[in-house]
Amino acid sequence: MSIFKTILNTIPRPWLIKASYLVRPTIAWYLKGDNFTDPIDGRSFKKFLPYGYGNQRENALSPSTLSLERHRLMWLFLKDETNFFTSKEKLNVLHIAPEQCFLDIFRKQENLNYLTSDLESPIADVKADICDLPFENNEFDVVFCNHVLEHIPDDIKAMQELYRVLKPGGFGIFQIPQDLSREKTFEDDTITDRKERAKIFGQYDHVRVYGRDYFDKLRAIGFKVDEVDYTKKIAPEKLERFCLMKNEILPVCYK
Repeated sequence: MSIFKTILNTIPRPWLIKASYLVRPTIAWYLKGDNFTDPIDGRSFKKFLPYGYGNQRENALSPSTLSLERHRLMWLFLKDETNFFTSKEKLNVLHIAPEQCFLDIFRKQENLNYLTSDLESPIADVKADICDLPFENNEFDVVFCNHVLEHIPDDIKAMQELYRVLKPGGFGIFQIPQDLSREKTFEDDTITDRKERAKIFGQYDHVRVYGRDYFDKLRAIGFKVDEVDYTKKIAPEKLERFCLMKNEILPVCYK
């Protein structure tokens, strides 16, 4: 078992977040090179770090921003396909379980009123349960909620809350780990053992594995959902340079 895998599976996530701020500069300096580039900050490295609670993916985690493949894909989509960075009117943005690779950049964006929320994260602005968000109806132009719903026992309630706080005409991105070979989502709340959850759901703190029906679950809440395979718009050499995951689907949801 690699040291990164051991760390992920034994150290609580809030501690990992705090520790990462200390070790990140040293790792980024040590790995500097010209094989791979993080599009979020433009820095290049001889390799990225491995990542994964079970099977480790090589060249997954950027040493500088700590972005994963899904974060870099979302960044490119937002930059090239939306007005997220260019809107002349201020956008009210809610980010559930904010990722470090985005946090400082989004906070500095002058066209954003940027608010973060999470139940446990030490870097979130508002401590709140996603199933009972303390925000008004139709409050946000943009909502991000990535790799959260697979942790939530009542994911339907969480989806309803995301829909409630999103403005009509607004959009959200709600990424999840998804098994596209599986037609139906699988969950079993009798499985509580950490090792068994990791074996069946892919991670010790996941409570389900989503199938292709995930998009229809969102549509049943009221969202219009675009299943965007944005990797098809990115040149093969950039997919490799940015260490992206080919054919990853971005669930872009509109109200």
